[in-house]
Amino acid sequence: MINTAHLNQYLNKYKNIATTKRDIVQAIEQYRALNFRQDQYVFNDGTRKELLNLNGTIPVVYKKNTYHIPICIWIMDTHPHNAPICYVTPTADMQIKVSMFVDGNGKVYLPYLHDWLPNGSDLLGLIQVMIVTFGEHPPVYSKPKEASATPYPQQSFMPQPGPINPNFMQFPAASSVYPPYPAAGSNFAGGFPAYPQTNNPYPPNAGFIPMPPSNNAFNSPTQNTGNASASGTGTITEEHIKASLISAVEDKMRRRIQEKVNQYQAEIQTLKRTKQELQEGENKLAEIMRKLEHDETELKKNIQLLQDKDVELTKSLEQLEQNDEIDVDEAVTTTAPLYKQLINAYAEEASIEDAIYYLGEALRKGVIDLEVFLKQVRQLARKQFMNRALMQKCRQKAGLAG
Repeated sequence: MINTAHLNQYLNKYKNIATTKRDIVQAIEQYRALNFRQDQYVFNDGTRKELLNLNGTIPVVYKKNTYHIPICIWIMDTHPHNAPICYVTPTADMQIKVSMFVDGNGKVYLPYLHDWLPNGSDLLGLIQVMIVTFGEHPPVYSKPKEASATPYPQQSFMPQPGPINPNFMQFPAASSVYPPYPAAGSNFAGGFPAYPQTNNPYPPNAGFIPMPPSNNAFNSPTQNTGNASASGTGTITEEHIKASLISAVEDKMRRRIQEKVNQYQAEIQTLKRTKQELQEGENKLAEIMRKLEHDETELKKNIQLLQDKDVELTKSLEQLEQNDEIDVDEAVTTTAPLYKQLINAYAEEASIEDAIYYLGEALRKGVIDLEVFLKQVRQLARKQFMNRALMQKCRQKAGLAG
């Protein structure tokens, strides 16, 4: 589970918080063996800066076997405008295999980093390119056991998954090929220092870096044989040079093609996710449109009903205005004798209520004495009770609410 609270806290000083957070979360969700942390990075000029890094292992397939290679990716505070700085962090039983992609300090050099695009490159694509590149050129090999007395190791193997070296953060100063910050006094663009790129993404003499000794688990027997033959004759012909150049060009083209394939695959996956999100959005919009159409239909029905009622009320008002006198008894008609009995009982009960009220007013003003008041009230109250009982019974028979 990604601790987003700590991640948000670490990203406070980053220029593009949302983009950086998205790239880190995508990388960790895809590769569960990676984690993030904050630490100080020391640049060439001795400057220290608190930066986020991804550390852990990535799965690399070499000769149909999966190995877990420890790495550390330092993310610049101007990400994604500047490429990250990557290292291979070998454990105690591993040795760095120097190549055109990894130097003696473990720093990683890739065309993907050199050709980094702020709007087209991300951490997930970088890790995928590293996995493919390390599958063809493993960056580490197992250290030989000291107890072994044979000149060549009896068994070749890549390191298996294990704990990351706790000191993997203690790298020497980064190499001069990618100076992360400009020297003092240089100009700044966009309000923050730029990380300049160089035309050459590899260390000096990248194609002629000496390989590790023969105890390297990945040295090819055919290469050793060829070197022995060349040293035996002591001469290098034009054919040798031509074959070497062709092989170098083929390797470079193969790497470039593989990187492009991985990049396009990552873009295809992104497009697929975008397509899925758009389809989900389309379904939601279609559902909203259906609800709006249904509500519109109901609203039109209600408007039509109200218009019909308005016309009916207008006609009734015109008829009432034409009639000069209205007979109250004829104005209220019932559809059944039971309802007529109920109306009569209600009218009588209401009149009794008024009579009791006015008797009380007469007593208060002294128009009648108390004895007359009590006698009349007793008679009216008895009639009122009988009318209320009759109303209740009529309502029960008619099935009306109590």
